[in-house]
Amino acid sequence: MLQTKLLASRSSDSQSDSGRPQGQLSRSEQSLGIPQDDALPVEQTLLILVTMMNQSALAVAVLVASLHMVCRAAADTATAADGPWTVPILEIRYFPVTADGKKIDINVTSNVGAPLETIRGKCDRMTKEAMTALEEGSRFRAYNNPAAKASIKFEVLATEEYLEPLPRNEKKPKFPDYTKILQREDIRKWVEEKGVKEVWIWGYHSKDLAPWESNMASPFGDISNSDRDPQDLPILKKTYTVYHYNYERDTSEAVHNHIHQIEAVMRHHGRELWGIFEGKKGAWRAGNCHFPPNAEHDYDWTNKRFVDSDIEDWRPEGFGKMKRINCDTWDGDGLKWFVYWMRSIPGADNGLTYKGRPLTNWWIYMGDYDLAVGKKVGLVER
Repeated sequence: MLQTKLLASRSSDSQSDSGRPQGQLSRSEQSLGIPQDDALPVEQTLLILVTMMNQSALAVAVLVASLHMVCRAAADTATAADGPWTVPILEIRYFPVTADGKKIDINVTSNVGAPLETIRGKCDRMTKEAMTALEEGSRFRAYNNPAAKASIKFEVLATEEYLEPLPRNEKKPKFPDYTKILQREDIRKWVEEKGVKEVWIWGYHSKDLAPWESNMASPFGDISNSDRDPQDLPILKKTYTVYHYNYERDTSEAVHNHIHQIEAVMRHHGRELWGIFEGKKGAWRAGNCHFPPNAEHDYDWTNKRFVDSDIEDWRPEGFGKMKRINCDTWDGDGLKWFVYWMRSIPGADNGLTYKGRPLTNWWIYMGDYDLAVGKKVGLVER
């Protein structure tokens, strides 16, 4: 049979560089089935070489696949951090009714006694209007750029209705029992399986029962416009926020709840940079829920006093282009002020920088709180 040499210049009385006698096979050679004898059949030598090449090719393929997965994951995270985000909603309504079932029972609500169908229709309208206002508000500087895209989209997955009073919290009788309300809906299924991020409750604010405007349940802690009781909502694997509206009021007050939630979250996670965005009393920049740039007191949305403001060109370093504004800029309307203010929050493609680093899309904290906090996205790119 034709013979060949796989290993060259072996000598039984000399040592190799590795310290083993020349002619003695290494462990890797032995694992490939190379016999101690120098001479191997051509066929076996080729098989060994092919095996080694295949192993190398497999290793390269695994490395390339791993790098691809890492790059893809990084790209997916970057895309997810840019938005837009869809916020699925579970809507719950509590309508305590009179004995005939035709009217809201004013003896329970203290201030609402209209026909059930009237209040039901009002809630339908306010839900749609609130969703629209919040989506419109997430369009960065749309007052100057009509093509600006929304960073947030809302979707109601289900609406549950109960013709009964809100259950009361036995430990805090002036507040609803939110745990009981949510457990009745099997909230774990809605949040962890169906992706619900917000629960919108339509109820009432009576003389002896007060709602929390916003309340968060999160594995990262409760950051909301509530007393931040860690036990008043079921804590799940994913974050969700409960908004409790009062159907005695209107859409503006419902959106008002969301504005305060934005403030609570951004003041916690934005700290200094968010402080620069808001400004302070007497030196407002973008202002906040209660204080437009020209405000002199809380809820001062109809103030005719003119001020020079850079709210439409806000930047974190220095000042943007100043514009003379007063309440006419938002038609002296509270809801329109909320939309105008939200459009000033750095959103998609904002092009702003801070200390040489681009600002992120801050709406991620409303659109995907778990990603924002879990991945430490921050207000500035790392």
